[in-house]
Amino acid sequence: MAKLHANPMLRHQGSRPVKRSAVISVATLVLVGWTVPAALAQQANDPDAGYATRPFTPPNFKMPEGAGCTGDIARWRAVQDNDYASGNIEPKVYNQIKGEIAKAESACSAGHDGQASGMVAASKRRHGYPG
Repeated sequence: MAKLHANPMLRHQGSRPVKRSAVISVATLVLVGWTVPAALAQQANDPDAGYATRPFTPPNFKMPEGAGCTGDIARWRAVQDNDYASGNIEPKVYNQIKGEIAKAESACSAGHDGQASGMVAASKRRHGYPG
């Protein structure tokens, strides 16, 4: 007759049984607690984070609305963020365009609407996008 062994999943600690899986889970949570923030910090420091994370424009993509330079800048930024996320623009060019957008934003917030919209149009031409 086969000898029955105690359940290997149970260990006694004092008078209460403790499941090993619970101990492992706590250890896993502690480990994950240390590694997740490190991974997030690495992603935050990675200049290419978010690059080519999806191969297409999401079906819910909607161009921002708005008039004047504010709308022009918001739409240009949306196109660039989408192209970056889908891998259609290299990180170096994306960063250059982000700088151009920042300059246009400065002009726009200073009340130079025409100049800011012109800067967006020039950025589009320079990088081969339709006007």
